[in-house]
Amino acid sequence: MRGVIALTGATGFIGSALAQRLTKEGWRVRALLRSSTPPVHLTGTSLEWVRGTLDDCDSLECLVGDADVVIHCAGVLRGITEADFYPTNVEAVSRLASIAASRSPVPRFLLISSLAAREPELSPYAASKRMGEIALSKAADRLSWTALRPPAVYGPGDRALLPLLRLMWHGIAPIPGRQDARFSLLYVEDLAEAVVGWLARDVPERYAFELDDGHPQGYTWREVVETFERLRGRGVVRLQIPELILNLTARLNKMAASVIGYPPMFTPGKVRELRHPNWVCDNAPFRRIVDWTPAIRLEEGLRLALGLQASPARSARTQDGHDEL
Repeated sequence: MRGVIALTGATGFIGSALAQRLTKEGWRVRALLRSSTPPVHLTGTSLEWVRGTLDDCDSLECLVGDADVVIHCAGVLRGITEADFYPTNVEAVSRLASIAASRSPVPRFLLISSLAAREPELSPYAASKRMGEIALSKAADRLSWTALRPPAVYGPGDRALLPLLRLMWHGIAPIPGRQDARFSLLYVEDLAEAVVGWLARDVPERYAFELDDGHPQGYTWREVVETFERLRGRGVVRLQIPELILNLTARLNKMAASVIGYPPMFTPGKVRELRHPNWVCDNAPFRRIVDWTPAIRLEEGLRLALGLQASPARSARTQDGHDEL
């Protein structure tokens, strides 16, 4: 057993992938759980659950305990105003970091942030992710900490990107971003491997590192659609959605959410994020310090995310005993 990791967000898309990967690596993972029972896909795992919430200091004290590492992966993605994001994306970071810093020995601290933190003026969500990084830097003067800024992360179980990817697989590609926009992507298992690599190295820098799948200069929407066309073996209908329609839909959704009382994903802030022209990452600083190379590029990642059969070439390589990529 390598040691103890205290993990928040273990029931979410990225957090559950991390939890499963870390237990396979031999770590003892202690995870925070809000509900009475863990999700079905995590039952039967060796995770140790601590019941509680991120605003409950007693629960967080139990979570951190004697941990060697604290990984804060929990985050709020849906909301309208700063108040919807601040408690989890900012206050919880500060609270958890302060608790970790009070321990002896002091555990290492890893924050799973977001590339959105690079552009905090775009939306309350993006602002909260930047403020979370700042809160960590202020609260954790005794901690050895790192923040990771992944771009859009996709894979099986994703509820944000997967509906759009499935629609494209069925031959319809609604394109919400600008035609000249470029963006990076990252398959969820590669993010988990980056965390494993970080754990294996002493990373002295208190720094926010960007991560991506290594595709030069990111992708355009055209490249994504062409990848789907290769996978399908036939064309995909492109539907460029005007910014006016996006903004109108976002405002209506915001109004409905305010009336009905649900946290919306599609808001004016999200439109500004989608319309931003440059979400390209540079993972070189991270790779200079950590022995990590992303293994899954877009076409293979889409196959895995959508549950498609492996290509004949990939199957042949696997049978020959060579690397799949």
